[in-house]
Amino acid sequence: MEKEKGYYIQLFSIHGLLRMENMELGRDADTGGQIKYLVELANNLSASKRVRKVDLFTRFIDQKDIDESYSIPVEKINDKLRIVRIKCGGRKYIRKELLWPHMQEYIDKTIKFIKSEGEIPDFVHGHYADAGYVAMELSEIFGINFIFTGHSLGRVKFSRLLSEGMDEDDIIKKYRINYRIKKEEDVLKNADLVICSTNQELKEQYGLYNNSGGINASVIPPGIDIEKFYPYYHDLVSESARDELRLHAKASVIRELNRFLIYPDKPLILALCRPDKRKNISGLIKAYGEDRELQAIANLAVFAGIRKDIHDKEDNERGVLTEMLLLMDKYDLYGKMAIPKKHDFELEVPELYRITAERKGVFVNAALTEPFGLTLLEAAACGLPIVATNDGGPIDIIKNCKNGVIVNPLNEKDIASNIKSILVNDEKWSEYSKNGIVNVRKHYTWESHVDRYLDSLDRLVAQQKKNVVKEPYLGDRIGKRLTGLNYMIITDIDNTLIGDDNSGLQELIEYIQRNRKTTGFGVATGRTVDSAVTYLKKHGIPDPDIIISSVGSEIYYGPELIYDRGWEAHISHKWTGDIIKKELESFDFLEYQEEPAQRNYKISYNMDYDKQNFKKIHSRLTEKKIRYSLIYSHNEFLDILPYRASKGKAIRYISYKWSIPLENFIVAGDSGNDEDMLRGEPKAIVVGNYSPELEKLKGLRHIFFSSRPCSAGISEGIENYKIPDHSEKK
Repeated sequence: MEKEKGYYIQLFSIHGLLRMENMELGRDADTGGQIKYLVELANNLSASKRVRKVDLFTRFIDQKDIDESYSIPVEKINDKLRIVRIKCGGRKYIRKELLWPHMQEYIDKTIKFIKSEGEIPDFVHGHYADAGYVAMELSEIFGINFIFTGHSLGRVKFSRLLSEGMDEDDIIKKYRINYRIKKEEDVLKNADLVICSTNQELKEQYGLYNNSGGINASVIPPGIDIEKFYPYYHDLVSESARDELRLHAKASVIRELNRFLIYPDKPLILALCRPDKRKNISGLIKAYGEDRELQAIANLAVFAGIRKDIHDKEDNERGVLTEMLLLMDKYDLYGKMAIPKKHDFELEVPELYRITAERKGVFVNAALTEPFGLTLLEAAACGLPIVATNDGGPIDIIKNCKNGVIVNPLNEKDIASNIKSILVNDEKWSEYSKNGIVNVRKHYTWESHVDRYLDSLDRLVAQQKKNVVKEPYLGDRIGKRLTGLNYMIITDIDNTLIGDDNSGLQELIEYIQRNRKTTGFGVATGRTVDSAVTYLKKHGIPDPDIIISSVGSEIYYGPELIYDRGWEAHISHKWTGDIIKKELESFDFLEYQEEPAQRNYKISYNMDYDKQNFKKIHSRLTEKKIRYSLIYSHNEFLDILPYRASKGKAIRYISYKWSIPLENFIVAGDSGNDEDMLRGEPKAIVVGNYSPELEKLKGLRHIFFSSRPCSAGISEGIENYKIPDHSEKK
């Protein structure tokens, strides 16, 4: 990449409730401050001259009760920024714990999107474990740099839920926590760069992982929009439409607060967070409810996400919101405590901070765990002193900004006394207010965040240039290669590419190498991948771009044999291999092949041809309602695969995934296990030394029967189809 052109960065946040304007923060557990951070990161990266393009990838959602803006496939935000919404797992919103089974579909469709765009990014940056996994897979396929930001980590969540008394089995079942932690370990092992917000997050949260020791990490705190979160004392009143919107937002917030409060002019204790147990809203209400003096001094306002009906919320959120109401009633806080149902993050939240500051109040974050605490910065930028938990990001924020105090979130008296210490001391309040305004602008602007972010990318690229090793055959990683191809040759190995007569092999190899820029080369074989690689090398065959092995049950890419997990996810549907083996073990006409021939998605037997035996197998498996694909070849080999697997189906999957039209595939084979790949749209070649079981294909459209054997027959077929030679030297 030429430096002056800038970087192309793809950011990933999978769950889908993500848009540039009017963000619905607090709508559910997946729409917290990290969404705001990600959107603002994308926007500010696109504003940098060091970046040429930013795509923010999320999930396509089309649901009646969810705004239609989440169903725009590609949304252009500015000349350098788009939101790309990929369809996977249906069209309805799914919470992130339930998205894991659909990640391979997301990866495949993202690859297809990248191919259609014709431009490969320089960096992929995954946010959260699921997006981290997606970015990791794309990085492996395309050979590009992989950045990861965890935001909230599985091991931390697991420990917290256990400490709260939740049953371990329930945690595993509801949150798929073990699977998530395993994927996070893989992600940390493969990430080229981990970006986190605080040193505490790096040491104490990432430090819980086995693969944390060798990670390359940059600690870069988020920035905030200081144009939006300006100090409460600024006089910005004018006749502009934008200022009218701000004035309206301020009036709306005041009106909403006044609905709840008897004495609305008192100082305000403000909390703004999602209704999550981790946020410890109950601890703050207890601190306020048990301190009569604090109630006399100030009102309490808790903005706990967005809700219409508590009954419609998830269990965790419903429990938190219900407990808020019960505590309000227990301490008789009517007239002293406001619990509004909604708030607009674009306009109303900044005004809410400023209103609280005008009333000489404080902002409180009493969360049990807090990876960063973006709302603390927003409040501080508006001139609002803060009282914050002694966990995670708030420690660094108060150390840098000197604008408040740290408290023990489990000690209600500590929370209450520290709030009072600020409210009753005008000098302290003014000092904290001033320090917050000044130091947020010093340490936490988006301009500084983006500069440090891009500096980290520059260092990564510079280091890799020192260590780069060129692959002599492949050049670029397989993803970059396949996105540039429009044609593909796929051939069986035994008795097709290589056989008793190899007189035409060198001619075919030269054709493949001459046309390498436009035409890919692959094999589809009954051999295992290791056996196929060894056999091809023995005969001097160049490394294939694609190996479809074990009769179509596995797909690998390039010399590094990158395994296609998307294909595995596709064929694994309703596969019951152990049951099949058990059901067939009583048939004495089946000889179970040696273990190296057996694969996770292929069961192999030796069997002499007998129609009655076929009927017995089909009857037994059909009777048990087992779905399968049965392939018989060379009058002796029987392979049983998932019903979605075969050589032909694998080729159709590759055609879809890499956007290479099926009619641009040339396929060649000689036996029954090649039959389904020879049928249909590809240009098929049956070599002259074919098995009698393919005789029935004669006369079918797009199937050429060569007069010559093996590789010479493939070359004859290419000539018959008048496939142009795309080489530069003709």
